[in-house]
This record gives sequence, structure tokens and C-alpha cells, in this order.
Amino acid sequence: MQTKLLKDGVHGYTQEDRYVPPKEKEVQEHLKWFMGLKLGFMMHWAPGCQIGTLESWPLSDQDGSWSQADVDWTDIETFKQQYIDANKTFNPVRFRPDHMAELAKECGFQYLLFTTKHHDGFCMFDTQTTDYKITDPSCPFHSSPYADVTRCLYDEFRKRGMAISVYFSKPDWHSDDYWHRAFGPAPTRNVNYSVEEHPDLWERFVSYTHAQLEELGTRYGKIDCLWLDGGWVNPDNLGQDIRLGEIVGKLRSTTQPHLIVCDRTAGGEFENIVTPEKQLPDTALSIPWEICTPVGQRFSFHYTDTFKSGRQLVHLLLDVVSKGGNLALNVAPQPNGALPEGAVASLRELGRWLRIHGEGIYQTAAAAPYSIRNIRYTAKGDTLFVFFLYEECASLPLNLHLKTSATPSRIRLMRTGQEIPFRRQGDELLLDTSQIDRNAAFYADCFVLEH
Repeated sequence: MQTKLLKDGVHGYTQEDRYVPPKEKEVQEHLKWFMGLKLGFMMHWAPGCQIGTLESWPLSDQDGSWSQADVDWTDIETFKQQYIDANKTFNPVRFRPDHMAELAKECGFQYLLFTTKHHDGFCMFDTQTTDYKITDPSCPFHSSPYADVTRCLYDEFRKRGMAISVYFSKPDWHSDDYWHRAFGPAPTRNVNYSVEEHPDLWERFVSYTHAQLEELGTRYGKIDCLWLDGGWVNPDNLGQDIRLGEIVGKLRSTTQPHLIVCDRTAGGEFENIVTPEKQLPDTALSIPWEICTPVGQRFSFHYTDTFKSGRQLVHLLLDVVSKGGNLALNVAPQPNGALPEGAVASLRELGRWLRIHGEGIYQTAAAAPYSIRNIRYTAKGDTLFVFFLYEECASLPLNLHLKTSATPSRIRLMRTGQEIPFRRQGDELLLDTSQIDRNAAFYADCFVLEH
């Protein structure tokens, strides 16, 4: 019973046999810890949310066949300018970073993944490199005490013990050193000039990118993971080499020695975590991986978005964790700074379930046979957790057959603590579940097999 909403993936991801583990011991240890967090609170947010369309992508004509489909304009260039100028009307007066962090904690999230800068180049932090930022006087929100959105979110999430993963776009379509006006409209998502013929322009862009990453890595506290989007910016594609090793080495040797780097889809030594987007691997992966997918249908705010139910979120989390991954679950704030009520309701249902069953989720590993029909497996040391997933009208059978070679000394139902009678039957354990209270079950039950 795989989550059907994830059938169509957006991006491919680096396969296991191409994965390069980090060499630094401190990074290795931090990566192992981070992969035990399991659930991240992801947010795509920028002034373009006021338009209620995809974030950044309508600016790229190469991607217009899908990214401009919901743009009701015959003059796309006028639309693009209105998108670019959205910062001049952005005033999310209901933004409360403490409320967001409190909600995330209540709902069982363990880390934050926030878009400090998407491909459109607008900075949601107080950078000194550009005036295209949330704290510039051109943006009405600049006078708010929460104007440095990134800093405020990081502070509030850290106060509640959550880790920080920094989303940062390598391409910057607002930078004149990436899409340079002298070369006319950019035909693709890539740099619009020859890097080989104009090394001075590219060098300025590299310096600009390094400066922003250094700001985030030195002025915004401890960063657990640097999550880099825009995998097409890499040395093998048109020479778009931002010399990532230089800036990562600088941060690791100074303020962030533990720093995990997620250079998405690029492969190599700086893709410490592989990140399938909106797609679930067919089998458990032996390498660190994290799926990113929205609670709604889109990563950015859409006025007509619909949201996954609490049941769907629980089952999605179990699909991911049973295959050894983390789930970065995206919620897009509204233009006024509040989170959509429909999304919040589903997240609270997920949190309600996790408060009872989190023992079988956090700091666990994948365990064979991983997933069979509506049963999922995880493990922590010698303890095996077996989840039975409930569909809308399904109930627990009176006898539950578990495929496992485990030889537990006892089995208990996590929801109630009661011991469950069992016996070995060939390659299965047969659990007598006839005495379980079925009326209080919701979304999934967990059986704990203890040695």
C-alpha cells in the first residue's frame, strides 16, 4: 500500500551506487544523528506568494509549458515584472515565528527547512549583498520586528530544540551576473551567457554566492544542514562551477565543523543526503535520504490548494521511515503570514498520532522486510516496531501474521501498553489481537517486539 500521491516524481535523485559518503568524522556523526530526526518542517515562502502561483518558475520560459499554466496573462513579460515587484507590496502582518515553531513542536517535527532564497533571487534574510531582500525599505514588512524572517524562525525553532536545515538556491535569476541584461531575455533556467567567454561575470556571481552562504553560515547560528537547490548549476553543465568546495571548506573549518551539505542531484562529495522530490524509492535505501513533498499539492502557496488528510500524512511518514528516510513536509504560508487552516488541521492530526507512536519513528532504522501490504517495519537496537496501517474502513484482523525472523520475549501494543499473545508459525509470528480495543485505533497501530 504505497502512497499513491507520490507516483509522479519531479526530479530524479542520485542512486546508491553513486553516493559518496563524507570524509570528515564530525560530519559523519552529525549526519547519522540528523537522519534519526525523521520529520522536517519545510516552508517555501517569498513575496511571490501574493500571486498564488508557482514560486520562481514562471520566470523561466524554458519551463513555461508547466510553470506558466496557471498564469492568466497573455502578456507574460508584464506578469513576470509584477512577480518581480511583489516585494513592494509584501506585508505579512500575521507572521508569528513563535507560533510556527510551537505548532511544529506540537506536531512532532524535529527540524526546520526554510527557503532563505529561491531561484527568483529574493532573500528572506538580511543579506548585505543585495537590496532585493525582506529587510529593504522597498518592502513594507521591513519595519516589522520579524522582518529578518530567517533569523526569527531559526531562533524560535532552536529554542524548542529543533535542528536547522538551510534551503538556498544556487541559481539566482535576479542577479545581473547570472541572467545578465546585456544578453537579452534568458532562454533557459541556466546562466544566459558563456561562462568561458565572460569569466569576469561568472567570477562576480561566484563571489556573490559565497558571500551570501558565508552570511548564513556565520551570522545565523548553528546550521545542521546546507540544502542547496538548483542542481543544474554544476561544473559539468555549461561550466557553472560555483566552487562549492571552497565555501563549504571555509564554513567547516570555522563556524560549522559538523556541517552536512545536500547539493541536490549533483552527486559527489557534497551530496551528503539524497533528496527525491515528491517520489518514494521503490525499496529501502542504505544511504542517507530525505523526501521533500508538500502537505498540499504544491510547494508554494496557491489559493485553491487542497491538503492531505492526517491519515495520509501518517501513512506517508511510515512509508518513508520504513525505507530508512526522512520526510521534509512542506507547508506554504499565506501572503498574510499565517499558515493555511486546512494544512494546520492535518498536521495536528499527524502530531496527535506521533505523541503516542513516536517511539517507533524517531532515531529508528529501516528493518527487513520493510514493507508488506499494509504493514511497515522499523527498528531501534534489538527492538522491532511493526506498524499496521488502517485504511478508512479497515480494521485489525483477530489474528495478525507478521513476516519476521525476530524471536521476541514479549510483544506489546504501543497505544495501550497491553501484552499481545503470540506464537511462531513457520517464518511468521502469529499475534492474537482479539482482545485489542479497536474503537480507539486511528491511522496506524504499532506492535513493539522486545527481546
